[in-house]
Parts: sequence; structure tokens; C-alpha cells
Amino acid sequence: MYKAIVFAGTTEGYALCEFLAENHVPVYACAATEYGGSLLKENEFLHVSAGRLKTEDMEELFQREAPEIVLDATHPYAAEVTKNIRTACENGNIRYQRVLRPEGEKNREAIYVESTEKAAELLSGTEGNIFLTTGSKELSKFTVIPDYQERLFARVLSIPSVISSCAELGIEGKHLIGMQGPFSTEINEAMLRQFQCSYLVTKDTGLAGGFPEKMEACQRCGVTPVIIGRPLQEEGLSLPEARVFLAKLFGLTLSQRVSLVGIGMGAEKTLTLEGKKAFDEAELLIGAKRMTDAVQRPGQMVLHEYRSDKIVEYIKTHPQYRTVAIALSGDVGFYSGARKLMDLLDGDVQVICGISSVVYFMAKIGLSWDDARIVSAHGRDCNLIALIRHNPKVFSILGTEDGVARLASRLVAYGMGDVTLYVGENLSYENEKIFHASAAELTEYRGDALSVVTACNEKALPLPAVHGICDEEFLRGKAPMTKEEVRTVSLSKLRLQEDSVCYDVGAGTGSVSVEMALRAWKGQVYAIEKKEDALALLKENRRKFATDNLEIVPGTAPEAMVELPVPTHAFIGGSSGNMNEIIRLLLDKNPGVRIVINCITLETVTEAMNAIRDFSLTDVDIVQLSAARSKSIGRYHMMMGENPIYIISCSGRGEEI
Repeated sequence: MYKAIVFAGTTEGYALCEFLAENHVPVYACAATEYGGSLLKENEFLHVSAGRLKTEDMEELFQREAPEIVLDATHPYAAEVTKNIRTACENGNIRYQRVLRPEGEKNREAIYVESTEKAAELLSGTEGNIFLTTGSKELSKFTVIPDYQERLFARVLSIPSVISSCAELGIEGKHLIGMQGPFSTEINEAMLRQFQCSYLVTKDTGLAGGFPEKMEACQRCGVTPVIIGRPLQEEGLSLPEARVFLAKLFGLTLSQRVSLVGIGMGAEKTLTLEGKKAFDEAELLIGAKRMTDAVQRPGQMVLHEYRSDKIVEYIKTHPQYRTVAIALSGDVGFYSGARKLMDLLDGDVQVICGISSVVYFMAKIGLSWDDARIVSAHGRDCNLIALIRHNPKVFSILGTEDGVARLASRLVAYGMGDVTLYVGENLSYENEKIFHASAAELTEYRGDALSVVTACNEKALPLPAVHGICDEEFLRGKAPMTKEEVRTVSLSKLRLQEDSVCYDVGAGTGSVSVEMALRAWKGQVYAIEKKEDALALLKENRRKFATDNLEIVPGTAPEAMVELPVPTHAFIGGSSGNMNEIIRLLLDKNPGVRIVINCITLETVTEAMNAIRDFSLTDVDIVQLSAARSKSIGRYHMMMGENPIYIISCSGRGEEI
């Protein structure tokens, strides 16, 4: 006993048979021909019967098997078969459900006719070659066309009986093309051009029948489509809707296969074969419009969305789509949304790599990328200046029309105008643009937002391996400066991370600020200073060390700190008597902030210790550092003592941010 009988003369019918069998629902598949039956493989849940059935044969089958449902998934042009199935179901009181592929989009350049006879009548009054894609059954109706043996080129199934019947009509040799679909747009186009056709005759067979590919080929070749309308105006379920219907009927759990596919730069020519296959098989395509436009298949359901949570919500609320492909720019492992989607999705998720822009672009400009620093400045903070100063080769995604100009201007401002910038725009598209120039030449350049850059700096300076840049490296003037030895210990106690957000309160010449910025190159440093002469030195030292992530904040703490972002770390080198207020504000912003205080006077030590007690700070460590430097006196060296410094480090009591 079979729970479902499927009349499976179409791709949709075969798919439903396989769906039911996979879910252990016994299904009886009816195919009109031996060839149709061979497209399905029998198993313990799927029986395949080949041969045309009359109404009485259907009634006998229904009575014998007593199915819960009969699915009519026959061809939309098999009107007589559909009528017979409906009649047999009504006579046997069997539940009937039509499964119908959607019609294609209306083509403004096409000629629509009601029947094959009307198509032949129309073409009889025309000139030019005709490409027939309607099969062999109604081929005889086109023999009324004058000179049909010379004008007609028929594509039919490569079955001996079909070839023989066509030859009997006088259509043979180069006028008869025996092939099995599906046919791509390119194949259709090649045939239209090969036979110099003016018309293509087809039925509206929908997406599964290759209808969109025929229309695209006609458009490319300037060929007029003649479309024979469907004989019945029917209502039915699409394949995805039919799966939902059957799942409810038989209590099945619908499964989805989701593919996260890197599309490369965007043009289809850079798509991998595996990625192309995933898009070809997808019932639902999701992605930003720029990406879906590049890979969308005719008639495919498309959702234009890039937000991960919205994508996942849509997939989960639309289980009728069995195969889903999410288009992601570049490669899924290179600054991609794949990571977040993987966290949110469950079930069968396939990740398919793409060609990343760094691989493509570096090949185009003839440079290796294994020794390059690779980052993205598209929609994220990225300290490109520091990277370029300390690395001979830096690749970055940009993302704005003035991205190149802003980068070039900052490089010039930091004395790196001779850095060579390789720029790539619209990679892989027809309007691709690749060139190179010095940063000094590109300060006014405006290009396309879809861009990347590789900066080559022959004068790159390696990042210091340890704390403690020599005092002589800094421009000093008369402003106070935290000396090298003290700075080294203080920064060690501060425990900076690459992405730390740091305050330098009472920054002076900026020696601590600069070293902070070099260490926290992914983060941000705010140098708070009230004295004009010190502010000028801060700017000069920031320029000299190219610390673009160092922002100078004029004013007195804590007032100057109020509007600043939340800090993870703070160094207090000068408090102007406002120690309590400064620490209170730091803790208000981040209860877990890490603080290091330098004290020269005992009064400052007292202020710091009182604050530690008042605010119940933890992890308290106090170091008293006395350093002496040698001074040459003749042929002797005398040690000259520096002022002793108290280095007090502590942490807040809350969670660090």
C-alpha cells in the first residue's frame, strides 16, 4: 500500500517522489515513458511504473493502492492527462493535489499565441529560420510552414523512436538536433547563431524547463520568441509549497541545506565551480543586491538582505525552501559575515570558499601576499598609518569614494608621501581599474567605493620589540617628560592589549602616549594636556612616530575627559591636584579600568593612596624606582641620580570592558 501516488512527468514530480521516499513515505511514481521512469531510482519506499495510463487504468490503480493523496505533477501542457487524473480521483473519491511550476515572466519582445496551430499559422507568414524547442509530439503541425524543411531546426530528445518519427516528416540532418536538457543560455545562444535563426518557438515551461535561459538567449541574439500559452488556466502548489503541504499531511520534519558561498569580487567569472553549483541548485538566494544580481538564476526566489539575524529569521520561517544559498562578498573566511551566520544557523550548513580580493588583486599587480599585513578598513576602525609605517607591504579593503585620498593625505601629513599605493577598483567587473602612484600624488583622488589598496613602504621601520624608546628620539622642549626607565616599568604595569582604549592624563611631551599608541595599534589613545607648549610638542611627536590612533585632547582633567569614549586603561602622569575626581570619573566610565599613577612628590603619593582606599581599588602594587645615569667627566663616568618615582598600579572592582 502506497500512501502517495505521484504522476511525475516533470522535474517537480521527480523531486517530490525523492522527497517522500527520503522521509520513508511509501510513494508510487507514474511516468509516461520508459525514459521518464529511468530518471527515478527505485528503493524500498519508491516504486516506479512507466507507461501511459487511461482514466480507467488510473481508477484501478487508485482502488488497489488506496493512497491518501494523488499528486499531479505532470507537464503544464499535458492538459488531457491532467483532466484524466482529476476525473479518476473524483470517481474514486481520492484526494487530488495539482503541483504546478510557476509561469515565466512576461517578455515584451515575445509573441504569445494560444496553441501550436496558431504558432505555425503565424510563422507561415514570416521569413527567416525557426528554432523549435517544443519537442517532437507536435512537430507535424509545423509542416504547414512553406519551405519548412529548410527553415525549421528542431531540438528533440535523442531517442531512436523520436529521431525516426522526425525523419519521416522530412526533418533530419543538420535540421534535427537530438539532445537532452537542461540547456544553458550559452548553448541556446550558440544554436541560434549557428543556424542563423530569426524565431524561437517554445512553451512557457518555467524555471525547471529552461524557459528563462531561452529568453535570455533570444535577447542576446536579437531573436523573436514565439511562446505557446498553457492550455489550462490552473491553480496549484509550487514545489516548495508542495513540500510544506506534504510535511503537514504526513507529519514530516522539513530539512534545509544552507550554503554560505563566497562570490569572490562579484563577477560570475571569479565564482568557483562549487559555488556556482550551490547557486544553480538554490531554491532561495539571499544577499545584498549587488551580490545577488551577479549570481541570480532566472526565476529564482531572492531575498535582498545582509543582516545576519534577519537572514536567519527568514530562513527559519520559510521551511519550504529546501536549498538556500547565501551570497557573501569575497571569501567566507576573509572579513566575511559567515562567522556570525555560522553561530546563528543550525542544521545542515555548508561553507563554500570564494576568491578573496587580496588573492585576486595581488596577482593582478604581480606581488606576493604571504608577507603582507592584511586588514580591512571597510566599515571598521583600522590604524592603517601605523601598519604602513611598520610594514613594507600592507593590503586593505577600503569602501568609500574618498578612501584613497584620505589615506594618502594622512600618509603625507606623517611624512610618508613617497609610499607607493596600488589601487584596485571594481575588481573582476568590466570597469575594473588598477593603477599605482605615490601617496603624494593621490591626496585629491576620488574613485569608486568598491576598492582595495596595497601600500608599499620601502622605508618601513620595525615596531620596537620592548617598551622604552630612547628619550633622545622624542622632541622635548621645556615640557616634562616621563623618562625611558620609568616609562618602561609604568607601561609594563599597565598591561596594554592591542585594542586597548587608553587615557594619558597630563601627557606632557607625549612619550607615554606615543608608546601606548604603538602598543595598542588596534585601539585608541587620548592624550589629555592643558599646557600650550606641551600640546605643540605632542603634535610633533605624534607626527614623527606616525601614531594616527593618538588623539590630543586640550584641557584639564577630569573635565576634558567627560566626553571621551570608555577607557580600558589610564596612565596618570599629572593630576593638577584632581586625583580623586579623575579616578572617580574613570571608575564611572569603566568600573574595571586598569590605572597606573606616577608620583614624584609625597603629597601626590598621599592623594593616590587615599583614592585607592576611598574607592576600594584592587590589585594594588607600589614600586619606588630610583634610576641613575652615567655622566662623562674626563675619562671617568659618574652616576647622576634621577628623581625617585613612585609607580602605583591598581584596578577597579568591576568587570573590565
